[in-house]
Amino acid sequence: MKQKLIERRYLLTFILITSLFALWGFANDITNPMVAAFQTLMELSAAKASMVQFAFYGGYATMAIPAALFIRRYSYKRGILLGLALYAVGAFLFIPAAQMQSFTFFCLSLYILTFGLAFLETTANPFILSLGDKQTSTRRLNLAQAFNPLGSLCGMAVASMVVLPQLISDRRDAAGQIVFATLSEAEKAAIRVHDLAVIRNPYVAIGVVVLLVLAAVALTKMPRTERGDDGGSNGGRPSAVRQTLHHLWHNRVYREGVFTQVFYVAAQIMVWTFIIHYADRLGIDKATAQNYNIVAMVLFLCSRFLATFLMRYVNTRLLLTLFAIGAALCTLGAIVLLGMGGLYCLVAISFFMSLMFPTIYGIALEGVDAQDTTLGASFLVMAIVGGALMPPLQGLVIDQVTLFGHPAVNVSFVLPLLCFIIIAVYGRRAYRASQGIKE
Repeated sequence: MKQKLIERRYLLTFILITSLFALWGFANDITNPMVAAFQTLMELSAAKASMVQFAFYGGYATMAIPAALFIRRYSYKRGILLGLALYAVGAFLFIPAAQMQSFTFFCLSLYILTFGLAFLETTANPFILSLGDKQTSTRRLNLAQAFNPLGSLCGMAVASMVVLPQLISDRRDAAGQIVFATLSEAEKAAIRVHDLAVIRNPYVAIGVVVLLVLAAVALTKMPRTERGDDGGSNGGRPSAVRQTLHHLWHNRVYREGVFTQVFYVAAQIMVWTFIIHYADRLGIDKATAQNYNIVAMVLFLCSRFLATFLMRYVNTRLLLTLFAIGAALCTLGAIVLLGMGGLYCLVAISFFMSLMFPTIYGIALEGVDAQDTTLGASFLVMAIVGGALMPPLQGLVIDQVTLFGHPAVNVSFVLPLLCFIIIAVYGRRAYRASQGIKE
């Protein structure tokens, strides 16, 4: 008899926790286009502007393990409440950041905001895995993660239709060139006041929404599950933590899963962040270029549901391998093709990225003991630091303008290409391990 994907007793909890996936999706994808916006407005290099991503994803690296220890000591629910509170604080810090016109303050606000996201991801992902039978855990996580792109689409839509079109700093001349750099200092100062207020407002609005969700979670009774929710136990003792770390390190599929997740998140953030830079080389303004990001996210969303369905019939590890190969081929097209064909290939990568994060996450945790799940999950969330490390490197490549007689923005996508190759290798190794085939 096939196990139910979601048992009725867990349905309300599943729905509420799944809403959190949309919340951090919104934050992720309203932030990506801000790299290009800050680059123009603050007159930064692509490498320095990408410090937005360093701050955003660096928050995950800083807080993932403390979040896991907090959850082991207390409970999933308390971890969610603290995460939502930190999310709201970071969002509201955009008010003084805009007033001070400080790029560093904006980065600090994002850094604190992602402290909250680290708590939410460290909590929500293993909680979803634990809401039912272990055999259906990866499918269940893929279903929950399918709602993450809905939040992402909302973030992208707000960026595309509300933020970017209102940015005076992105106005162009008849030749398609941005004119901001040619203005007087007084004109630039007035534009900064206007544009930073435009950037600030969506974060303040989402901060209010987060507070409403916090109230809903606080008033809802969460079930205790059999795996991972050690609230009030001795799971936070140093001896227990050392034992868990020993188990995790000697689990090859888990260990390699954490390593692979670093490269997946790096690839995802590079692909979505630098679509606007890629389109800019083709003379496309930021607001229009963001529409290509929206198309990419629609493909990502549709493919996430398709992948969840295919997992009923195809081994998840094999599916991961095939999708990674597809992503690598599309990335190769984005590197080699110089016109709109390259942009279309760049957008198509998102179709193949759809299943990667939750599938790597699920595969890595499948063989992890129940008492080790929360801390194991934290390292997989900490792997999101890949989104902080590699985008600045890609920005440095893009700043070269031309490399080997080829546009540097095209050449820069060699970095996500290498990431997808690593993911394909992991999928293959995990598949062979599941079949009992020795490497």
